Amino acid sequence: MPESHSTPHPLPESTATRPALGRQLLVDLYGCNQDHLNNVTFVRQQLLEAAELAGATVIDETFHSFSPCGVTGTLTLKESHLSIHTWPEHRYAAVDIFTCGDAVDPWRAYESLKTAFAAERGSPMEIPRGRPDVV
Repeated sequence: MPESHSTPHPLPESTATRPALGRQLLVDLYGCNQDHLNNVTFVRQQLLEAAELAGATVIDETFHSFSPCGVTGTLTLKESHLSIHTWPEHRYAAVDIFTCGDAVDPWRAYESLKTAFAAERGSPMEIPRGRPDVV
């Protein structure tokens, strides 16, 4: 095998000292407004607003409305992704907010979506992703 002469790129200082490369919020929203959960235009607008409030940069999006009900949508972010899947018949939405870097606050996106869908309660769980001490 030929010897590689390439020099690895140095890591940015903040990456080396951060407890994780990314933060992922897995969110259950219960008791939501059924009409909001079934309206693909509303769902899209709320995800875009949540991304903006969190400080994220949207680079692509995909949304789909199901028959007879429900919506799924994903924003591809420069900093990772924001996705939702709704069950209006159960007044429930599953949300995934995954961010990397220090500039984005996934908790702002969570609060924005919880309010927008008029959730009676939310159940967020944060998971650190890509611990530098392990990778």
